[in-house]
Parts: sequence; C-alpha cells; structure tokens
Amino acid sequence: MNRDVRSEVRKLRFLNGEMTQEELARRVGVSRQTIVAIEGGMYDPSVSLAIRIARVFGVPVEGAFILGGEAGPRGSRGGRKGRGA
Repeated sequence: MNRDVRSEVRKLRFLNGEMTQEELARRVGVSRQTIVAIEGGMYDPSVSLAIRIARVFGVPVEGAFILGGEAGPRGSRGGRKGRGA
C-alpha cells in the first residue's frame, strides 16, 4: 500500500523564527538540498532523519510529517524517493 507523507517542515521553520533551510540542514546533519526535497514532497526522510527534524522543532514526528490519509485528500507525487539519510 502506497501512503503519501505530507511534510509540515516549511511551516515549522517559519513558526520558529523563520529558520532557514541551511540552518535546519546544519542542525540535522544533511544538505540544504535534502531539506528542499523534503519540503517539496520529492523525498520522504528516513525515520532517523524525521525524528531529528521533529526534535529541532520540539514536536512529535506526527507534527512534522503527516500520512496522506490522516489529514484529508492529497494528490499523488510520482517519482518520490525514500532513501535513508
């Protein structure tokens, strides 16, 4: 079963002092391009990266990433990658 994951990372960055993608990337140990891809829905983070991102914002993982079926309808985004980071 394919479930889309919706990222709330961009919203969380702006709710936390307009944190830059570069700052978030530095704090979680990935490239800025990885953050861009997560925010754009082109990349689903590994569990460990999702946890690190959520911890930066002081929210549960479910506050940073939402399964598509849990928060209403969402369009398909083909070609998404889900490699570990």
